[in-house]
Amino acid sequence: MTAPLTPPHRPAQHDAPWNPPYPVPPEGGEGQDMKRELRLAAIVLPVVALVGGVVLGLLWLWLAPRVALISTDKAVFVVDTEGEEAAGADGTFVLLALGFGALCAAVVFLLRRRGGIPLVVALALGGLLASGLGWLIGYWFGPEPDVVAHARAVGEGVVFDAPLQLRARAALLAWPVASMVVHLALTALFAPRDPEPDWPAPLGPDGG
Repeated sequence: MTAPLTPPHRPAQHDAPWNPPYPVPPEGGEGQDMKRELRLAAIVLPVVALVGGVVLGLLWLWLAPRVALISTDKAVFVVDTEGEEAAGADGTFVLLALGFGALCAAVVFLLRRRGGIPLVVALALGGLLASGLGWLIGYWFGPEPDVVAHARAVGEGVVFDAPLQLRARAALLAWPVASMVVHLALTALFAPRDPEPDWPAPLGPDGG
């Protein structure tokens, strides 16, 4: 009788070249996420800068207190020298910018549900551009910026509004700072965590 053939050696599972001992991340996963973040950032930046800037400027023009001026035959004077209208205009701008910055960050987080450097940069840069655009809109569409010409036009002894100005230029940073802080806070609190890798147990000396 012929002896039964010995079955060929079957390598252990941990020796098989097609079964790596450590988990391998799927190809293209991180690259696809980065592409999606870049695409969303390319949309967020111009929308925040243009739409947010226009709305900010119009609201600032509507809500900011005005500084009253009056002209004489010698000069133009502030009617209420102890008034806080100038500081109130800056404060109104800052409050509006903080609110819009927080709102934009919350909307972007709800759309993506993840963090990401491109989105944070887009929010910050878009907020800075929106602040600058809002400031220019309030200045251009507000009272006549040429005080002397305005005083001559209205005549002596007539009260008129001073140009709407932003005296504290640091107020332009309120929107981008609020956007970054709110977005990073929402990401830290509510963004999904990456799953921990399921590492295999170390093999003993006998391979078991």
